[in-house]
Amino acid sequence: MRPYNFSPGPAALPLEVLEQARDEMLDWCGSGMSVMEVSHRGAAFTRIAQEAEADLRELLGVPPGYRVLFLQGGASAQFAVVPLNLTRPGDATDYIVTGHWSKKALDEARRYCTAQVAGAAEGRVPAQSALQLNARAAYLHYTPNETISGVEFNYVPRSGAVPLVADMSSNILSRPIDVSRFGLIYAGAQKNIGPSGLTLVIVREDLIGRARVETPTVFDYAQIADQHSMLNTPPTFAWYVAGLVFKWLKRNGGVAAMGERNRAKAQALYAAIDGSQLYRNDVAADSRSWMNVTFTMNKPDLDAAFLEQAAAAGLMNLKGHRVLGGMRASLYNAMPLAGVQALIGFMGEFERKHG
Repeated sequence: MRPYNFSPGPAALPLEVLEQARDEMLDWCGSGMSVMEVSHRGAAFTRIAQEAEADLRELLGVPPGYRVLFLQGGASAQFAVVPLNLTRPGDATDYIVTGHWSKKALDEARRYCTAQVAGAAEGRVPAQSALQLNARAAYLHYTPNETISGVEFNYVPRSGAVPLVADMSSNILSRPIDVSRFGLIYAGAQKNIGPSGLTLVIVREDLIGRARVETPTVFDYAQIADQHSMLNTPPTFAWYVAGLVFKWLKRNGGVAAMGERNRAKAQALYAAIDGSQLYRNDVAADSRSWMNVTFTMNKPDLDAAFLEQAAAAGLMNLKGHRVLGGMRASLYNAMPLAGVQALIGFMGEFERKHG
């Protein structure tokens, strides 16, 4: 039996997807070649790319008027690529800061525009009424889910006529969203989509074609869209696996079903933490992440024993981020309910022994 992998990313992939990729590794679709060995411009890979985009559009309900781009560079590259494509020098932008990744996005944007903090909070998300929005901003940026602190928005910020930009790296495809409320969504693949190395961008067409002259060609949304994400050689294997994940999602009820499953997983784990005398989660109840459940112990000297015994029980990668310490259980789509139940059972037994 494979262990349960609670890694925050690169994260667990569905077993069915891994098995299919394994079976096709040396002979993809009867070609006698691996999918990693075929031309990205050939008819065979073009079909992979087109099917992956069509499946993603179906899963997220992407409306007409949006382009879907498959890029390299990770979400961190988009911290710079977004302002390079959406602003002019001196433009103002708004950022909501709720943790490590939104702060990094803000800091990077300040190299290219006047990025201002429209709202900030620790251990929770700020209420819509607390946001100080600039009606003349080029866009409003936020990170719906912070993987390190386990803070997640329970609402989509209202930005008026200002385009809303979201870094959905850690919660895309985890529940239904209304794409039409966003000007641009970007996401690194290595949590709910596929292997690291691939980045998705979903961008409204009226926001394309504004790139600054200094924008690298390979990061110019207009040029990428014109070439159907084939401007340069894309991460073909990661794109192929992402396509397998999209088909797995469709076979398993789509994003709505994932949302119900993810809600159940998170609620069960938070209930176990809240009912414990040993474990604690300090995130405000209305801001708790479904994807990354953080917790500490009232006896921090037990951390090493907890992690060692959890690993021995087949519960892997539960160590919290070095900034916060403690534990972190990432419950992305590929994590089954059985894995969460196994973790809850282990936590209860550990508390009985050491609490």
